[in-house]
Amino acid sequence: MKRPKRTGWRRIIPTWRMLLGTFVLGVLLLIGLFFLGYSMVKIPAANTFATKQSNVYLYADGSQLARDGEVNRENVDLSQVSTDAQHAVLAAEDRDFYTESAVDPKAMLRAAWNTATGKGTQSGSTITQQYVKNYYLAQEQTVTRKVKEFFISVKLDRSESKDQILEGYLNTSYFGRNAYGIQAAAQAYYGKDAIDLDPARAAYLAALVNAPSEYDVVAHPENKAAAVARWNYVLDGMVKKGWLTESKRAAMKFPMPKEQTVSTGMSGQRGYIVNAVNDYLIKNKIVDSDALEAGGYRITTTLQKSRQNAFVKAVDDKLMSKLSKNNKVDNYVRAGGASVDPKTGKVVAMYGGIDYVKQYTNGATRGDFQVGSTFKPFVFASAVDNGSTTQSGQTITPNTYYDGTNKRTVQGWPGGSYAPENEDEKSYGQITVRKATDLSVNSVYAQMAVDVGPSKVKQTAVGLGIPADTKDLQPYPSIALGTATASVLDMAEAYATLANHGKHGTYTMVDKITRDGTQTVKLPESKTTQAVSRQAADTTTSVLQSVVDNGTATAALAAGRPAAGKTGTAEEDTAAWFAGYTPDLSTVVSVMGQDPVTAAHKSLYGALGLERINGGGAPTEIWAQYTKDALKGTTASDFDLDLQAGAETVAPPTQNTATPGTGGQDNGGTTGENQDNGGTTDGGQDNGGTTGTTTAGTTDGGTTDGSTTAGTTTSGTTTAGTDSGTTTSGTDSGTSTGTTTDGTSTGTTAGTGDAGTTTGTTAGDGGGFGFVQ
Repeated sequence: MKRPKRTGWRRIIPTWRMLLGTFVLGVLLLIGLFFLGYSMVKIPAANTFATKQSNVYLYADGSQLARDGEVNRENVDLSQVSTDAQHAVLAAEDRDFYTESAVDPKAMLRAAWNTATGKGTQSGSTITQQYVKNYYLAQEQTVTRKVKEFFISVKLDRSESKDQILEGYLNTSYFGRNAYGIQAAAQAYYGKDAIDLDPARAAYLAALVNAPSEYDVVAHPENKAAAVARWNYVLDGMVKKGWLTESKRAAMKFPMPKEQTVSTGMSGQRGYIVNAVNDYLIKNKIVDSDALEAGGYRITTTLQKSRQNAFVKAVDDKLMSKLSKNNKVDNYVRAGGASVDPKTGKVVAMYGGIDYVKQYTNGATRGDFQVGSTFKPFVFASAVDNGSTTQSGQTITPNTYYDGTNKRTVQGWPGGSYAPENEDEKSYGQITVRKATDLSVNSVYAQMAVDVGPSKVKQTAVGLGIPADTKDLQPYPSIALGTATASVLDMAEAYATLANHGKHGTYTMVDKITRDGTQTVKLPESKTTQAVSRQAADTTTSVLQSVVDNGTATAALAAGRPAAGKTGTAEEDTAAWFAGYTPDLSTVVSVMGQDPVTAAHKSLYGALGLERINGGGAPTEIWAQYTKDALKGTTASDFDLDLQAGAETVAPPTQNTATPGTGGQDNGGTTGENQDNGGTTDGGQDNGGTTGTTTAGTTDGGTTDGSTTAGTTTSGTTTAGTDSGTTTSGTDSGTSTGTTTDGTSTGTTAGTGDAGTTTGTTAGDGGGFGFVQ
């Protein structure tokens, strides 16, 4: 019987026979393509690192600085790798390796989907595929390479056992510290053979394969949290697969690796510089890590040999030569330094440590020590740049008076009480911003940060050159005291911006780079932005000149150059800083305390035989000697400053009578050298009684929430101190009585105001930050 012809819209709908036929043809086509690819792609000869090239690093003058490229690898049989180490690598990279095929199409599709949908670039490769990439192919991310990887993996899975593939993978994987293979890695990080690796250490090495440079917790202590998280992931995977008991897992502690010991080719400052340059190239996406590992680059750095040598000599003369092996604290001493040309942003010298072979962590680039009071200039620069005023409306200038009372509660901050301690718990009374900077008065700068706005302060610091993701760079009043942990190099860049009249150009460490002798690698274009106004930068420079001439950094005068700078000390004296500049050179020096075994931060109390190390000591002395030698033979130039209105004059550093509108003090009663709280205050004003200025017993003032036009003080005597008491007022008058430390103040103020009782509140960041000077 003949089927009727399909008519109408039914003619465009494929029949089931057509669909089935298309499906069968598609399957046959895929099978054909698979066998075609399988037959065409051959397993190539293995890559050998005998042909691997070195990278050559040059000083700015073209003389050789360092050469890398020696392959650190010792191949071992799988039987020479502990079972725990084998299981740890499998848990980290491919948990089903022994039961799955050479390729995992589902994982590859999942990785492609996650990458396409913005969930992050992910690898869908099995251990077999990774081994093929490491051993037979190059590292480029191309479709051709992925196709070859697929077919070679399939063929290899048929010709070699799983144990052979795993052994090859363990011997070719890169673990950081120039260690290729599990045996070299075990020695580089723990001084052990691969056969002796326990689960904890094996899990850390397995974690490194994912991000060798980032997860080295000695080189990058700031990344320890991420490394530990990856370590936990590996161990948890071992438990899930039954390779590790839960009880044994629960008892494990993170095994800190030892500091790296490397060949003498990286000794002295060479290793620090090479690593810093490589990090710069990778971070700025100039050359990726795989390409650097392949080698063949000739890199001309911005570092100047004479200045590099001068930096090393200064640290040796002023610090290292004075250490004693018999003094336990002296064994904790570390140093870091960086020097930047303000006009070009080029890093001209760097001090990473006594010797890269002995101390692996770079003191110039590490970001885990508080910067202390070297941050305070950013607060003042932000104040000038934003036209900020005190709590009662006075423009902040170098001559503005603030209350420098120790542990004075900051006013106007809604986040909770914050009353920072001054160094040695000293009170200064009414003191100018200039003098408060000379003496590094915490109470003044915490209040100034609130007056400016901590968020604006952070914004200014980032504009000057401090990375936005710097740890503890938070918009709280304590930001002024340097709780952030910027690196020495970051601080040198930021101070270079101040030296360059507020113009910021991101620092650079590379002048030129070529590959294979001919191919020139393009460097990022230099970009300059006006981070803060010239007046803000130059007025800050004027204030910092005073720190060198009259304040805590007088040792910098030994440089014999016009100079500006600021000292700083971290909490518990774990680090001491000096950040300073001339018109031609911005240099930062930090002396840090670290346990050589545990890498824990250590206090420097007692180092060098001194009661304490502060920024005005060894850091400033190093700065002065280095700056003098680095600029030797050049003409000394003065700062060309465009100052904020009124900043060219210098007001008396302190005053004995109250000045209206400074730092939030209550001028409504009689005030001696310190703040009269007249009871209690909220944001620096009495909202239920009166505020004003006392002159010869007469008060003129106003209220925030009331309307007072005048009042008369009948009597009152104040001796320096901080008043406290209770303010009460009726409909038309109020009485304020307070008791003063070291004296007594009484007085009656009459006027017209809102009835009620004022209960003052003070506010701070509530963050529990300790003392930072």
